[in-house]
Amino acid sequence: MTGSGTESDPWVLTTAPGTSQYTMYRDGDLLVCQVGSTRLSYQARAIEDLHAWLLERGDWVPLGAADEQKQAAGGTVEAWGRSESNPVGGWYGTRKGYRGRFGIYMPPLLETLGLAELEHNPRNNRMRGISTS
Repeated sequence: MTGSGTESDPWVLTTAPGTSQYTMYRDGDLLVCQVGSTRLSYQARAIEDLHAWLLERGDWVPLGAADEQKQAAGGTVEAWGRSESNPVGGWYGTRKGYRGRFGIYMPPLLETLGLAELEHNPRNNRMRGISTS
């Protein structure tokens, strides 16, 4: 694992297909994701909530990444990350206009933290939770 997840030593992550590198760090109740010059933020509780949801599903789940303005495919990590039925009742993304892409940037973090397995194909990747107990 590269980085400790702090602002001065962020996690250095790569998207599931391996095409883009980005950093992420925890800042209180937020996860700050830096992708080039674009800064996104997600509620930090997304780590535990997504892990619990994946374990509940018990099988591979498609990532289904999409921008905020685009509809997320049902049954995907992206759709769950903005669903009214998730634990926060909607978007985990906190920056209006940049709340999407949950299915791109959160899965590699869960893999790095040892909470999930992640496929690394050129397209249509999936993930599943790993029990830590």
